[in-house]
Amino acid sequence: MNDDDAPAGGPHPAQAAPTTAPHTSSDTSSATSPRFYAHSVPKQPENRWQTLPEHLHAVGRMAGESAAVFNAQALGQVIGWLHDLGKYTLPFQERLRGSPLRVDHSTWGARIAQQRLGVVGQLLAYGIAGHHAGLANGEREGERTALAERLVADLHALHPDWEKDIALPSRLGTPAGFQLYSQDRKQAADRYPFQLAFLVRMLFSCLVDADFLDTERFYLQTEGRTDHRSAAGASPSLSALRDQLDGYMAGLAAKCDADSNVNRLRADILRQVRQGADRSPGLFSLTVPTGGGKTLASLAFALDHAIRHGLRRVIFVIPFTSIVEQNAAVFREALGPLGDAAVLEHHSAFIERQPPRDDPEQYQSVQKLRLAMENWDAPIVVTTAVQFFESLFAARPSQCRKLHNIAGSVVVLDEAQTMPLKLLKPCVAAIDELARNYRASIVLCTATQPALEAPAFDGGLTGVRELAPEPTQLFQQLERVRVRHVGTLDDAALAGHMREREQVLCIVNNRRHARAVYEAMADLPGARHLTTLMCAKHRSEVLAEVRQMLVDKMPCRVVSTSLIEAGVDVDFPTVLRAEAGLDSIAQAAGRCNREGRRSRDASEVLVFANANEDWAPPPELEQYAQAAREVLRQCEERPLSPDAIARYFDLLYWQKGSKELDVPDLMGLLKASRPNGLPMETLATKFRMIDSVQMPVIVPYDNEARKALKDLESAEGSVGLARKLQPYVVQLPKQGFDALYQAGAIAPVKPEKWGEQFMELVHPDLYDSRFGLHWDNPTFIRSERLNWQDCRRVGKRPSQRNTGRGHGLWSEIEDLGRARLLHAPRDEG
Repeated sequence: MNDDDAPAGGPHPAQAAPTTAPHTSSDTSSATSPRFYAHSVPKQPENRWQTLPEHLHAVGRMAGESAAVFNAQALGQVIGWLHDLGKYTLPFQERLRGSPLRVDHSTWGARIAQQRLGVVGQLLAYGIAGHHAGLANGEREGERTALAERLVADLHALHPDWEKDIALPSRLGTPAGFQLYSQDRKQAADRYPFQLAFLVRMLFSCLVDADFLDTERFYLQTEGRTDHRSAAGASPSLSALRDQLDGYMAGLAAKCDADSNVNRLRADILRQVRQGADRSPGLFSLTVPTGGGKTLASLAFALDHAIRHGLRRVIFVIPFTSIVEQNAAVFREALGPLGDAAVLEHHSAFIERQPPRDDPEQYQSVQKLRLAMENWDAPIVVTTAVQFFESLFAARPSQCRKLHNIAGSVVVLDEAQTMPLKLLKPCVAAIDELARNYRASIVLCTATQPALEAPAFDGGLTGVRELAPEPTQLFQQLERVRVRHVGTLDDAALAGHMREREQVLCIVNNRRHARAVYEAMADLPGARHLTTLMCAKHRSEVLAEVRQMLVDKMPCRVVSTSLIEAGVDVDFPTVLRAEAGLDSIAQAAGRCNREGRRSRDASEVLVFANANEDWAPPPELEQYAQAAREVLRQCEERPLSPDAIARYFDLLYWQKGSKELDVPDLMGLLKASRPNGLPMETLATKFRMIDSVQMPVIVPYDNEARKALKDLESAEGSVGLARKLQPYVVQLPKQGFDALYQAGAIAPVKPEKWGEQFMELVHPDLYDSRFGLHWDNPTFIRSERLNWQDCRRVGKRPSQRNTGRGHGLWSEIEDLGRARLLHAPRDEG
């Protein structure tokens, strides 16, 4: 499809800008052509600097190689060649030599692309103009100046030598084989602007990653240092990883009870799922009941499928930060000695240091080496749904950098039903586009498959193929629990249930309720508490204790937020679950009689409503609970069957209505846009999976954490240390974070180097072995700990600190913890 092939009724080519912009010229020449540079080196002669042609061609080559995965190599090359075209101006060269004059070097390339390369050139212009500050809107100004305004701005004269160094093609079209959404012309036209915006972001990703890597390579060579990416050696091949997984699975099979019905079913599921790997890339579903072994089955399928079809990596998208580390640990164990080198965890664990708005050029050169960004260049990536989807709609270079590595990959969406309802339509459109035009295979992996296929779901998926054998029959064979609603329980009645059972799990919807239940039973043998206010390392230790108590048939009474519902392998005879969506209840049921060692009648999931208004669910969660109550009433005997789950999602989507599935109306905004007016910044601003901002705090929980924090003070690059510190992060609502900062309880590590990217808890009194990071009373921080060392770290004297925050604010902060990360407001934030 070329740039003249927009569907009827859809976008039309943008009007070309004047060939000569106001007050500018590209005709400057001199008798002796100057030498143009891309990057300077302090205190080094110019013959040690990086020349501009060298940088542009290197970036063009790498961006083209990245874009080749989705048939856009020519587009990637051109966006790389043009991105720093404005450095072919004499004022920019003088800036490299020390002139204080600010020079816009990003707009010239965008202007040339738009003038000479038609509609596709207009698309390239977004990425070229935004490769430092980020993607701007095409026409309406946001925080960034709109692209249309920049394209007609006054610019310093462009030296004609650029055309000696860069041979632009006469025209460019969209990538070969680019597929429209539908054969229906109206549907295709409506979706086409979304597809163009997606292409803009993917090409932008190719550019900023290539620009970063070439700049990094140059400065490391100049300083005589080894490129830490190359020094680590090549990543293990997917074939080698599959060999390790096969050996691990064989070992598991040998250890398992072959006569167990559950184990036989898991083996059958694994075999049949792997047989589907030969199918052509595209959209798949994997509908397996909790406890059916879908985690390792999905990994096996993904490796088989990627190897069979020449795909590059496997990306696991996990709904909650709290279980990213734990799933990554499962994969590392399964991949044996290759696990550490193969598996990359990436989520929003640290505050990104932003380029200053008044000088976005600080993004370039040596500053780039200090940004803890990941480009997902690993065989297996484990990330959160928030990181994955917000990146797919992002505008900042650091967020978009990894996107091109999603192309040509197998993406496993674990617990696919947790995609947020308020953004469900844009998420589904992104999934469709990855499979349609970016050589990605997407696996919707869940026990409770949402109803996302067209035409029942407006703008939904088409051609989704099920990998599991006979899901309905499978659910009947793996049915191990009885689910019933036990009415309304006050706190005393709930504590009574916990006291009368020796092994029981209670799951509630917010952290304050979990703590209250725990405190009511803390005197009982085996009482344990799990919350996202504990760092992942701490939670892992508690879960190890819990599993051992269950194996030893010791008393074990656990109260947890919903973090325990996804991916946590525990097996209780009874689970109490506060009212929530039916998908959450199904996840809770997966922690009951998981191994099928008890009879169904002896394994109960008891759903209850809260009598205490303090624990009342937010309005959004009440909608899910209401739909679940209706299905529990209608399908009392088998409320977790595929038919019941389908009824639940149909009811939920009907109750919500179409507008509630795209609350910010992103698809409507795009539908009304033309190629020269794509709302790139607005999309990024409005696509927020979590309404309340979460801020990371590093807890120096053990010696390994303390050593990594110490190493940060002298490290030049932070990527490796950031990975080591991820298991020690606790995410806090911004108000709580700010209050702790004002109280001097948290402080930045080496702020002159990292800014506030890494915030450390400097008062261990606020971290409790039972509750994690807590804030019952901010004055709990002992005055003797407010020493000059701490004051220096936050840059204030003790007298400047505000430690007088009242209990009201802290209660309000805790209330914010009720918000779920994703579609139901579970307390995972």
